[in-house]
Amino acid sequence: MKNYVQWPMPADTVLAGSNVTLTPARESDAAELFAVLDHDSVWTHVRGRPDSVGALADTLGAANEVGRWPWVVRQNGEVVGTTSYLEVSTVDARLEIGFTLYAPAVWGSVVNPECKLLLMTWAFEVSGMGRVQLKTDIRNVRSQAAIARVGATKEGVLRQYQRRQDGSVRDTVMFSVVADDWPAVKAGLLERLENSNEAS
Repeated sequence: MKNYVQWPMPADTVLAGSNVTLTPARESDAAELFAVLDHDSVWTHVRGRPDSVGALADTLGAANEVGRWPWVVRQNGEVVGTTSYLEVSTVDARLEIGFTLYAPAVWGSVVNPECKLLLMTWAFEVSGMGRVQLKTDIRNVRSQAAIARVGATKEGVLRQYQRRQDGSVRDTVMFSVVADDWPAVKAGLLERLENSNEAS
């Protein structure tokens, strides 16, 4: 069956904005990532917290094999977090942006909206995707608000969707942006970033 989108992304892809730069994560990034993400609050709603730099390096090294393409997020040259493409279906022209973890110091800043702008621009305008989805734990109200502010449409709740780190089963809130939405979503993100930069 023919693929209708460009995938996988080239290994040397760099996504650069005014505030952040995203590069594909390597095992060599593990030490910096581990240091900035080693906070209980970062991992409250995300399964798979590594207990050492080595464990994180192993996870990064095996990510593509389990269908995840992680990025390192840098602001002013400093590592501030990670985010990923995952759940990629080239036949259906869709992917997910997820496994997003930022240092608490950049929560609520320009980092997340600019990351989403860069990732969705590549997905829709370079790769040719027709749908980008985002999902989060129903308990993670902060994440739901952040996704809604990006301009994604809430589609509903997937009941008993996956297990949390503690073994409990979570309901998952699903959001999406589709190709028809993208021009308006992009304009909203650009306006938001412009206003943030003017205020800083």
